[in-house]
Amino acid sequence: MKLAVIDLGTNTCNLLIAEISGKTYSLIHQSKVGVKLGKGGIHKNQLTPEAFQRATAALKQHLQTIASYSVDTVRTLATSAVRDAANQQEFTQHLFTETGLRLETISGEREAQLIFEGVQLALGKLPNHSLIMDIGGGSNEFIEPHDEAIHWKASFPLGMARVLEQLPISDPIRPNEITAIENWFLQGMKPLWQQLNNKQVYQLIGCSGAFDTLADLLDETPPGTKSRSRQLISIQDFNRIAAQVIFSTKAQRDQMIGMDPLRVEMIVPALLLIRLTIQKLGVREIIQTDYALREGVLFEWINH
Repeated sequence: MKLAVIDLGTNTCNLLIAEISGKTYSLIHQSKVGVKLGKGGIHKNQLTPEAFQRATAALKQHLQTIASYSVDTVRTLATSAVRDAANQQEFTQHLFTETGLRLETISGEREAQLIFEGVQLALGKLPNHSLIMDIGGGSNEFIEPHDEAIHWKASFPLGMARVLEQLPISDPIRPNEITAIENWFLQGMKPLWQQLNNKQVYQLIGCSGAFDTLADLLDETPPGTKSRSRQLISIQDFNRIAAQVIFSTKAQRDQMIGMDPLRVEMIVPALLLIRLTIQKLGVREIIQTDYALREGVLFEWINH
């Protein structure tokens, strides 16, 4: 059977189509469309009329793709921007009327669970002393695995679209703005720092957007042309790319091979967050994987 999973995120709307036979699967299509649901309203917990339009257009585009694969089941999940929106119900109804798709708006806890399962699908047994990190437009998820289960998980509504709405960045970023953003993360993610205080985190497992862009910049491959279930990134390589990107202008980032146009602005606070996490927790290496929430839905489908 064929399963399509649409992940309506805060910044991008992602589509995965997989063919499933028993416990085996093959990924037959992956694509994404920019939606910027948070633009102009995320700091007020409001989805703007423009966000309604962008989401509708993205879903219709994905439905056209789905139609060409004769898919059996479609699951459509929405995350941070939608779950926190005061007009969530109106948005969900609008999308159903326009596209016929029923939106499942999931909690931060559920999002973290699915991300964990997606990473399991990619990497198998996850080592102790590792931390899974998923950076989104609306929220960031952190999962501490232990003995193949979740030891601790949290979702923080401190995604990159929220950073940019609340702490506007100059072009290029200024030192005082870097300090303000780092302090925002230090304050807002206190439960994470407390949870991992005096613990060794050898490996940071990074999934989704910013980490995919980081790998593309390192490999100098155009966005979306290389799929990776796992890629090792040394701290030295991370630091080199981070220094290059954080202090660049928007025009310079536009020209970088591997830079996703949808991530030109959000990559700066994302790299600041990764850098802060590495420094705070003494991380020794990064494992990047493309697998995250959508693959978590696939994992559950296979194992139900």
